[in-house]
Amino acid sequence: MSTTHSFYEEKVQHYIDELTRLRPYATGVAALRLTCFGALAWAVYKWASVHSTAWIIATLLLAICFAILVRIAWRMNDRKALLEKLLFINNNEVNVLHNRPNQFDNGGKFLSYGSISGDLDVFGAGSLFLLLNRTTTWHGTKQLADLLNEPLLSSAAIYDQQQAVRTLSTQRELGQLITAHGLLNGEKEGNLNDIGNWLQQPQVIHGNRFINVLRYLTPLYSAIFLFNWLATGSYGLLIPVIFINWAIIGRYAKRIQQQHTLLGKKEAILIQYASILSLFVKVETGDSELLKKEKDKAAEAHLSVKKLSRLSAMFDQRLNLFINIFLNSFLMYDIQCLWALESWKKQHKDRFNEWIHTVGMIESLNSLATFAYNNPGYQYATINTETLSIAATQIAHPLIPAEGRVANDCSFGINEKLVLVTGSNMSGKTTFLRTLGINLILAQCGAPVCAATFSFTPMVIRGSIRVSDSLQEQTSYFMAELKRLQQIIHFLQQQTTPVLILIDEILRGTNSEDKTYGSEQFIKKLIRYRCLTLFATHDLTLSRLEDELPKQVSNYCFESTIRNGELLFDYTLQRGVAKNKNASFLMEKMEII
Repeated sequence: MSTTHSFYEEKVQHYIDELTRLRPYATGVAALRLTCFGALAWAVYKWASVHSTAWIIATLLLAICFAILVRIAWRMNDRKALLEKLLFINNNEVNVLHNRPNQFDNGGKFLSYGSISGDLDVFGAGSLFLLLNRTTTWHGTKQLADLLNEPLLSSAAIYDQQQAVRTLSTQRELGQLITAHGLLNGEKEGNLNDIGNWLQQPQVIHGNRFINVLRYLTPLYSAIFLFNWLATGSYGLLIPVIFINWAIIGRYAKRIQQQHTLLGKKEAILIQYASILSLFVKVETGDSELLKKEKDKAAEAHLSVKKLSRLSAMFDQRLNLFINIFLNSFLMYDIQCLWALESWKKQHKDRFNEWIHTVGMIESLNSLATFAYNNPGYQYATINTETLSIAATQIAHPLIPAEGRVANDCSFGINEKLVLVTGSNMSGKTTFLRTLGINLILAQCGAPVCAATFSFTPMVIRGSIRVSDSLQEQTSYFMAELKRLQQIIHFLQQQTTPVLILIDEILRGTNSEDKTYGSEQFIKKLIRYRCLTLFATHDLTLSRLEDELPKQVSNYCFESTIRNGELLFDYTLQRGVAKNKNASFLMEKMEII
């Protein structure tokens, strides 16, 4: 059993044991709380009946005990919820290592079939995003999706990302705590948009000197004459302050309600973000400049975001009828909350979006670090900026289970600009294109790749592998394919950054002569641009381009063999042109012909 697998199995057993130990304590506290409540009710009854000092003291002591037990119960419930999330996380990792689906979001909402992400299975069921994703916030999910859609192109940025992933991958307990605390409060897409809108709203009362004076005077006045009422029974002097408070609240009522509409019920999501930031402050940054930068932001942000969560919770108390009437009457509660919130806004609004982006960055890095920890055999790539090339040894597809993978060695770009990959159906051409593309995405995200070695030039990836027609757009398969090829050419004409082009069997909707001519001309156009192209095809006549365009086009292939009436594939990339065909053999074997 691997060290990684053992780690998760041990954690699963540990959290099961912790939950088992916690249950009797929780039951005991619940029983004590119920007993204490009963005793408190009896003490209140006796106090009201007897009016003795002993029963007053007993009532106060029992009330304190009940409050303490409630607090303990809350903490135990919080502890239980956290342990359950940690147990879920480790069970999930065990399942992932056994090639069962990850239980986090698969990113289907980001899937686009007219793009390279659709070609390479970056999003959706059985995707790269599903393999990587351990995010719990919308900003974390979006950050990871954006990174996969547009991987890093700067060598320095990729190196910084690698260092951060490598360093964070060794801190799995902290990483799991970050994920677990995030899971305690599930966020829905756009939940923080209202806060963003609130931050852009102009101040309602902050800076108003008259309001600032009254928010101190009216509570002081109320406190004095509340004590006077309790001592003398005279409440006449309280009426003016109640009138003044409600007059001011009434004047701003509409704008207070607008503010609450934007900020109401945001405590949980803000606690979620604050918890992630607070935990990340404990990260060991090592030599990673990226982790140091994000840690500094988290240290600055977590207390401020937590304070906003508390203010939001206090503002929500206006929905309580008793608090709304009593506290507004004597303390001008809505005004006090709004003043505190606007003070926070004035001090922090320019940094809030940056702090929230930091949460997304933390979750994205944590997802990549988990992937790195789960795959200790994967290697971090090296960057080559001198020549436009990709070279790898023992490269395989990370979405194919280890026992089913066939690894290949390859080196493209030194002796050619375009690689023609020929081979029969099911021989492995398309899988190899996807293998190269998806490992390049991983490398440019700073994650380790499914290879023994991997050297690359940072490149934008474009291609045409999975094409479909569209009834809504009245587009045939052939026209949809032509549009994809047109998009590639237009992109190359406008692009200065190196590009990797992945093409799989174009022009399937026309006759063979037209297909060969069109493919040949398209290849000749591609090699004019600053791109490296892998072009998979069944059309063997295109292989003559290696002689016509030396140092521009090279031939590689995947072969199949027929042995003892069985069709066999070794899925091994070879130099040269495919010779064997399998279509007629399979048709005969299936009694089609």
